[in-house]
Amino acid sequence: MTETAAGVSGRFTRPQRWLLPGDLLTEPADLAAAAPGAPGTGVRFPHPRPPRRTPRDWAVDVTLFGWSLGMWALMVIVALPTLEHTPEWIRAIDAPLGLLACCALWVRRRHPLAVALLVVPVGAVSASAFGALGVVMLSTALRLPTRRALALLAANIAVAIPYFIFCSLPEDNSGWGDIFFSVAYLLTFFAWGVATRARRQLVVRLRQDAGRERAEHARRMADARRAEREAIAREMHDVLAHRISLLSVHAGALAYRTSGAAGAHAKPLSDAEVGESAQVIRDNAHQALEELREVLTVLRGTAPGALTEAGGGRPQPRIAEIGELVAEATRAGQRVVLDQKYAEGAAEALRDQAQRTVYRVVQEGLTNARKHAPGALITVTLVGAAGQGLTVRIRNPLPVTAGAGREHIPGAGAGLAGLEERIALDGGSLLHGATNGAFELVAKLPWPAA
Repeated sequence: MTETAAGVSGRFTRPQRWLLPGDLLTEPADLAAAAPGAPGTGVRFPHPRPPRRTPRDWAVDVTLFGWSLGMWALMVIVALPTLEHTPEWIRAIDAPLGLLACCALWVRRRHPLAVALLVVPVGAVSASAFGALGVVMLSTALRLPTRRALALLAANIAVAIPYFIFCSLPEDNSGWGDIFFSVAYLLTFFAWGVATRARRQLVVRLRQDAGRERAEHARRMADARRAEREAIAREMHDVLAHRISLLSVHAGALAYRTSGAAGAHAKPLSDAEVGESAQVIRDNAHQALEELREVLTVLRGTAPGALTEAGGGRPQPRIAEIGELVAEATRAGQRVVLDQKYAEGAAEALRDQAQRTVYRVVQEGLTNARKHAPGALITVTLVGAAGQGLTVRIRNPLPVTAGAGREHIPGAGAGLAGLEERIALDGGSLLHGATNGAFELVAKLPWPAA
């Protein structure tokens, strides 16, 4: 049993979702709707509705909280007792403020700006908030617009330096290395946040591009399916309308002669004539089914050589078969004159699609004349040369009575529209209408020079 693409995708995607941050689990449409950051920075984090923490987010938050809490304990136990130059009231509030900064890390995802503003005054009087301060700088660079994040970084550095200068530096000024280390510490966490932000923005853009590509692919597939349906409709109309109209003519004549409507003077049909007419109808019905099978086989993409192997099918019609088409219409009772004004065999140089189009034009013209002007003389003229183009003209007189013949053979009324589309695809044009008491169907197709 085969697996669907969606099932395979889901099987490999679900485990990975546990390893992704919640910000990247938002759908591409939601990511595109997120508020933009500073110019050139792309999508801003967090999104309008911060997603729930994933297992990865919980692991990261617990790790960073543990880091901050460990640094807080280290500073309280080791560093605070050595700060002899720090006022007593500052040492009294140092540990509670540092612990408050550590606890505030749990809401930094939803309220990054508020937490960043909170640690500015805390960093001015608390050495034990050193670990939490680095995590806040990481979150600030990751989740706030660039300019705002830089301003908060500068503010934290600006308030931390006076604390070290006036409270923690010994008299011999040997603690400047601690100041440089602290500044480098904050800059390192800030750069870490900037790098993480850039990587996530790249992932977001790639997801958006992939979403657009999927939508474009779906649109192209829909257009291809629509074009295929239209092609099938044109081919079926061209093939079946001609063949079914012949069936209608034969069946109508047989019904007319056997119902007695022809009058007493009409000679009744013999059993042999009835059998012959039935055989003609049967042959045409079989031919209609065979041509329909050929159309569907070609439209499904079967190679031309496979048609004969699959069941004796014929290749698609060509200009050379127009004579047989006219002869078939003549046997059905139509009066048709075929006039081909070009060198014999010259049109065979046209590409196959153009030859099929010419055949369909003649077929549609004969079918329309059979429907709307029964018994009229039809003139089919093909004239052209290589480099000059090919003109196909089908002309028949208009019926004496308006609408005569329309009720005998119904049709969909879409033949000329489909024919016009087919000719347009071949780079030609189609004109049709009544002129000087006759209906003309004129198709002009390109005939490239040899």
